[in-house]
Amino acid sequence: MGSPASQARFLARDAVDCLPEGALERKLAPGRALRVKLGLDPTAPEVHLGHTVVLRKLREFQDRGHVVVLIIGDYTARVGDPSGRSSTRPALSGEQIDANARTYVQQAAKVLDPDRVELRHNSEWLDMRMEELFALVRTTTVAQVLERDDFAKRHAAREPISILELLYPLMQAYDSVAVRADVELGGTDQKFNLLLGRDVQRAYGVDEQVVLTMPILVGVDGERKMSKSLGNHIGVTEAPEEIYGRTLSLPDEAVADWYALALGEPAPAGVGPRDAKHALALALVERLHSPQAARAAAAHFDQVFVQRRLPGEIEAASFSVADGQVHLPAVIAESFGGSRSDARRLLAQGAVKLDGEILGPGDVDVAPERLRDAVLQVGRRQFRRLRQTP
Repeated sequence: MGSPASQARFLARDAVDCLPEGALERKLAPGRALRVKLGLDPTAPEVHLGHTVVLRKLREFQDRGHVVVLIIGDYTARVGDPSGRSSTRPALSGEQIDANARTYVQQAAKVLDPDRVELRHNSEWLDMRMEELFALVRTTTVAQVLERDDFAKRHAAREPISILELLYPLMQAYDSVAVRADVELGGTDQKFNLLLGRDVQRAYGVDEQVVLTMPILVGVDGERKMSKSLGNHIGVTEAPEEIYGRTLSLPDEAVADWYALALGEPAPAGVGPRDAKHALALALVERLHSPQAARAAAAHFDQVFVQRRLPGEIEAASFSVADGQVHLPAVIAESFGGSRSDARRLLAQGAVKLDGEILGPGDVDVAPERLRDAVLQVGRRQFRRLRQTP
């Protein structure tokens, strides 16, 4: 593995920050396995490509014999991370959070070796007595927390900041105390929280962690941080043809960053943007699914969008009839996921086709004969062959 200095250089080579300077080398010097922490709040059901930038770095630590401590933030998710927010996050129900959390480990395993992950939930220690909470909040001042850029901007603009949000950085910091983290990873937007973790560890007499921040991947719009709430994300478990097609929608100027952050390699030299995006899409599907799935996704794209023919294989979906009509939003929601209100929005946007005909907001309750054996299409890449339930 080389000397502690060479190991530290390798592990920090593509990070934005590795703080304090020289601390990672000092942590590596004794030759023991480090405890490397990442917290994920299950505020949405999907792990997306933006998360994989940090997950790939965790895999590098795993491959060098270190222990990855993956914390599912089932308690911090009830607050909602205020990082980068201009307003308070909407509250999620405990049921939503728990349902999302169940899928996160499986999705993270697209990048991590699940057999070398120590999985924890911060409800193990954040469900604390009041005396313990008092001890935690004594470690930090209000002035310290208000130094955060997002809080400072909201405070200056007289935008509301809840007391619960002020607790969030402390809760994340206490996670580092609870698991005795040697290193904590996060995006650059997490820098304040990660550094506060050092302060809180010191207050509890725990060796302070090294802070490693990674660049943030922009979404498919090429402008904003990849986010489920912004609709500019690609989920790691999405269908291969969806990953392939959405990657091709990336603006040309974002391609080099995607190669660097999502694949960890430079963009191919001497290749035009179109071919570079096709190669990127192929590589992403191969990593998240398989080489066979990548080839099939490329063939699907060529068939549907270049030759403008229907896919050779279309998944079947069923519908039932009530009072001689079929409620189309229900069919769309059950066939493609999402809610019925989402389906109505898609209809209003002209994003739904039936046998190539664009449907509209008035196509809500339709005659069953219009749907039998028809091809229902949502967006550019999702198709279902409809069958009536007997």
